[in-house]
Amino acid sequence: MNFEFGDIDGVIIKELIKREDARGWLTEIFRQDEISRDKWPVMNYVSETKPGVARGPHEHVDQTDYFGFLGPSDFKIYLWDSREKSGTYGKRMVVTLGEVKPGIVVIPPGVVHAYRNTGTIPGWVINLPNRLYAGWQKKEPVDEIRHEDKQDSIYKLD
Repeated sequence: MNFEFGDIDGVIIKELIKREDARGWLTEIFRQDEISRDKWPVMNYVSETKPGVARGPHEHVDQTDYFGFLGPSDFKIYLWDSREKSGTYGKRMVVTLGEVKPGIVVIPPGVVHAYRNTGTIPGWVINLPNRLYAGWQKKEPVDEIRHEDKQDSIYKLD
């Protein structure tokens, strides 16, 4: 399948505003009044990704990811719409967020996604998904289809 560049239905990309003063800065990551209730987070985590390293591509069946890219490095985020019933099926997006341009990316179920640290130092990514990892008390199957383990994957990072 050949993906064409274009917007993807349901993906939200929002640049974050850093409010700076003598103490440092503050930015709002999540507000209940800015996103539908079905996408509200039920947990959150932070990960560190080393320079040049990618995470993904993978997708979720039911989970919406709510990623925050704040720095201290920059990330290239890759998205592919593999939802056959979507009006944007076959579309691909690439966006850069992080230290230079902090932002969030909300990724609905069925949208394949990956990101790579394009900076020279480790970078932090936060995620506030709307599903618990491995379910309640971590006793359910993980909602993740991993494409990064497939050598013939159609989801390629540049």
